[in-house]
Amino acid sequence: MSYTATTFNVMIASPGDVASERAIVRDVVYEWNAVHSSSRKLVLLPIGWETHASPEMGAPAQAIINKQVLVKCDLLVGVFWTRIGTPTEHHLSGTVEEIEEHIAAGKPAMLYFSSQPVALDTVDIDQIQQLKKFRESCQSRGLYESYDSHGDFKEKFYRHLQLKVNDHPFFQLGDEDSQYGSELVESRTQLPQLSPEARVLLKEASQDSGGTIIHARYIGGTAIQTNGKNLIPSNERREVAKWEDALEQLSLNGLIVDRGFKGEVFEITNIGYQVADMIVL
Repeated sequence: MSYTATTFNVMIASPGDVASERAIVRDVVYEWNAVHSSSRKLVLLPIGWETHASPEMGAPAQAIINKQVLVKCDLLVGVFWTRIGTPTEHHLSGTVEEIEEHIAAGKPAMLYFSSQPVALDTVDIDQIQQLKKFRESCQSRGLYESYDSHGDFKEKFYRHLQLKVNDHPFFQLGDEDSQYGSELVESRTQLPQLSPEARVLLKEASQDSGGTIIHARYIGGTAIQTNGKNLIPSNERREVAKWEDALEQLSLNGLIVDRGFKGEVFEITNIGYQVADMIVL
């Protein structure tokens, strides 16, 4: 049944090292819509420069993004991990410029900083230092949130998004919305309890071009293959049993589906991709 709703644009601002978090923000926004939009008569649309900006010449790239995308957004979600981003004319990075411009316009912004572990030889120390400088500048200007895993980020952001839309005056359309001020709903997409082997298998399957897992038994042993790899390190029965159990865990949790080949070919599901994005190995 159709209904009339007010649309709010949600800007996702982040450097390039948090692609999984960007996907999680979109998933959480879509889930909020599925649960709340009909009763609230509100729809949240996730917005990003990579999907909503078009080619244009005559000005710096960030200025064009600000004009085409940022000014149309109502809520901003900023996420950082190891990078601050590329400097602009007036700010530490394009992401920082988006945040500062959005705040200056009097619109709500939610900032998150990852504390997930990272190998030091994979990061730019100058980027880390600039990010630390920006984070310290935020301490005296408001509240931000830290998270230590993709699952933790999803859980926190889902709760915070509800609080923001329920309580912030920016999203109140009238007195009839006051009844929702304290109502919180748990996310329908939880990170299931998986063994280390199941986590590795799901993550590898999410990176396979076809999202396919092959479970093959032959005279010489057993193989579980995905993303061009056989994940069973040896044919010792104890080791094989661990990986076959991992396959069963993914199937029972609806993260993969048997494509009708008697347990030999599986494909990752949509929820499987969402959970894989929250897994850090």
